[in-house]
Formats: sequence, C-alpha cells, structure tokens
Amino acid sequence: MRLLDGSGMSGDVHVPFCERLRVRAPRSTHLTKLKGPVKWTCFHLYVILDIYSRYVVGWMIADRECSILAKQLIGQTAALHEIVPGTLTLHADRGTSMRSKTVTELLADLVITRSHSRPHVSDDNPYSEAQFKTLKYRPEFPARFGCIEDARTYCRAFFGWYNGEHRHCGIGFMTPHNLHFGHAAAIHLIRQSALDEAFLAHPERFRQRRPQPPALPAAAWINPPKKENATGVPTLPCTVNS
Repeated sequence: MRLLDGSGMSGDVHVPFCERLRVRAPRSTHLTKLKGPVKWTCFHLYVILDIYSRYVVGWMIADRECSILAKQLIGQTAALHEIVPGTLTLHADRGTSMRSKTVTELLADLVITRSHSRPHVSDDNPYSEAQFKTLKYRPEFPARFGCIEDARTYCRAFFGWYNGEHRHCGIGFMTPHNLHFGHAAAIHLIRQSALDEAFLAHPERFRQRRPQPPALPAAAWINPPKKENATGVPTLPCTVNS
C-alpha cells in the first residue's frame, strides 16, 4: 500500500461538486485491473484522487477486490491527512467493495459523505477514469506485469511522475502537486509576467493582444446540476440516496 499527501472519501449524493476553498471537498476513488503474468490473472489497483487538483492522495495494489482492503486504504489515508469529520465527500463507482457494509460503516464513523455513480451510467466517475487512461496509455506501460511487486514498482514511479511532473491540461497545465498544495497562484503570476515581457518586446507576435496563461480551474464537478430557475433552485433537483 502507498499513501500520498492529500486525501478524500465520502457519501451517497449523486451530484457532488468541488469549488475552490469550499469546506466539503470531494475525492474520487476507483479500482482498475492490471494484467498479471499469465492469462486470466490480474492485480487490482485502488486509487483515491482529489477531483479538483487531480492529485492522487492514496493508492494500493492487491491481488483481489476486497471491502476490508478498501476500508484499510480509506481509513489510513484519512488518518494520515488528519481529515476533520464532516468535511469530505468520497465518490465511487458501484463496485461491491465500495458499497459494502464494511466501507459504509467506516465512512459513517469518519463522518465522510458517501457518493456513488448512478446505476448503468458509465461516465459518472470521469476523473478517475481519465487518470487510469493516462496510466495505461503511457508508452512504457507493459502488456503484463510479472508479479505484484512489479506492478507496485511501476505504479510507485508513475504516481510520482503524475503528481509531481505531469502538467494536466484540465488544471491550466499545472502539476497536481502544485495545485493541491497551493502553489498554482504564484506560478500563474510568474507565467503572466513572462508573457507580459514577451508582449512588450514583440507585440506584433501576439496580434497586439496581451497574452494570458491558461486559467486555473474554479470548480470541479461530477454531474453538474441543471441550470437554475429564477428562484435559484436547480430545475432538476439532485437525487440523494437514503
């Protein structure tokens, strides 16, 4: 198991959201399979992702999908990052481990809101799915892993790169680390200063318009609500599981 700086967990709302500086910050957790050394064998990769910064805050590779292992990852990640009860939402798919009584009771004990993808909707966890695509489309990603330690070694290097070096187009070409830990605003100013110098030196290259760096994200949504009516109430209210 690997636990990285950051964290997230949560409850049963179908339309969670994350806005900058909001207290309730959703995380997304998901599981994917990595092919083992021979046909019909695989390892299970569990990942917890901050949906605003895209920072991977915890991950684990196991030889099976198991509610006890999911509980262990969530509990240790929450403890490592000293999550204050009632401040976090965890969005997950509808896999058996994440809907298990074991995980449900843990989230209740930690006062973490539990959110799940809608039944039969394949794109309700887009941030985690996109992160897995980045993992599996890397040129060096192997067709199969020789053993579980090979998979852990690969993922250890990958998540170090993903968090600290990968410049994500969805977050203004910042690294997840810089956005997650509050460095993005200062970097954005440095970028703007460099562009201003270039503009003053050669305005003709920019069609006489001051260039600006990619904007930082203001909010991250999973299933944003419909447009609000005049009363400020969504036209289609969110569904919350009982």
